[in-house]
Amino acid sequence: MLSFPERPGMTLAIETSGLTKTYNGGTKALDGVDLSVDQAEVFAFLGPNGSGKTTLMRILTTQFRPTSGEARAFGLDVVRRGAEVRRMIGYVPQETSVWLDITGRENLLVYSKIYGVPKDRRKKSIEDAICAMGLEEVAERMVKTYSGGMTRRLEIAAALLVKPRILFLDEPTIGLDPSARKAVWESLTAFKRECGTTVFFNTHYMDEADHYSDEIAIISRGRIVKSGTPGELKRSLHGEILQLRFSSNHHQNQNHNGFDERALGRIRDLDLVRDAALCGSRLDVFVEDGERALPLVIEALRSEGVTFERISTARPTLDDVFLRYAGPLSSGRGGDGR
Repeated sequence: MLSFPERPGMTLAIETSGLTKTYNGGTKALDGVDLSVDQAEVFAFLGPNGSGKTTLMRILTTQFRPTSGEARAFGLDVVRRGAEVRRMIGYVPQETSVWLDITGRENLLVYSKIYGVPKDRRKKSIEDAICAMGLEEVAERMVKTYSGGMTRRLEIAAALLVKPRILFLDEPTIGLDPSARKAVWESLTAFKRECGTTVFFNTHYMDEADHYSDEIAIISRGRIVKSGTPGELKRSLHGEILQLRFSSNHHQNQNHNGFDERALGRIRDLDLVRDAALCGSRLDVFVEDGERALPLVIEALRSEGVTFERISTARPTLDDVFLRYAGPLSSGRGGDGR
């Protein structure tokens, strides 16, 4: 069984204070980020493209230096004590990071040498990582024969060789089908439960954040705009959501930046409406009491000439939370992935 030494009094795995990062040319990727992540927690970091997610992860993994502010991993400053931090963390980037023309086990042997796993412990470390990610049946196969999900699990297995106290995952299941995503998370969850590892991950899949994380932070334009448990975030929207689907003719002919914005503003001004957001051909209206608010919303839309073909009600989801606090996934500064 894998295990980590206890550190009495040390409960925060990650802590940042006033963290900023400004790139050459003046682009501010992080703008005063204050964040804390408890030990042995699964922490999801959500935000639109270009919002600062990957920049923060690269600072926490000692790849980037912050412009100002501080970041610590189990109390160690990631700049001043970067070498010590690197020995306690694992990192899996978005990009493919294994060799395709050798076997899974050979990949792990190469990484065990790169990571400095002592020779007398390599065999056990490799076997532990293979078992942790459920790769026993494919370990001797060439990686080029793996499915996308198997390849991702191998990449995570490589990060587990050092038995990290914190595991950083940048979009861990991007591009995988639902069954492969589930397999990756089942293996990760089992490893985390056995070892007490803190898992910090970025994702665009709201269902992953909802189902697997203990805590979530949402970042937009370099600032944390909301944080809490999945349940707390959904409850923060209150009440119900009126979902009005526009007719196809209206959606095709509307002036998205003029006519619709005027109608949207009118809906938001209604007394019983907390907020409203356009999602393609659907309008989501957040209200405390759907039965009382619906007639007012319908009348306001009709007065603006807006036609719709279907109305439904729903409880807030994490997607609704994201849209409320951060806007569409495609928003941000140019979608550079930072």
